[in-house]
Amino acid sequence: MKIKYFNDTDTALVEFTINPVKETREISENVYIDIHEKGNLVSMTIEHAKVTAHLPDISYQQIEKEQITA
Repeated sequence: MKIKYFNDTDTALVEFTINPVKETREISENVYIDIHEKGNLVSMTIEHAKVTAHLPDISYQQIEKEQITA
C-alpha cells in the first residue's frame, strides 16, 4: 500500500494494488474509490485531505494475533 499526498491540491491518494481500474465510484463529496473489473478495491482518492482525513496525522499499527494460554 502506498499513500501519496499532493500538497498543491490537498489531495491524498491511497493505492492498495497496481491492478487496472475499471470504474471510479463517488463515496461522498470528497472521497472516491477505484475498483478492478472483479469489484476489488484498487485505490482511494481523498480531496481536502487535511480536513477530511486529518492529514498529516497518519499512524500505522500492525496487530498480531493474540496468543491464548490456558
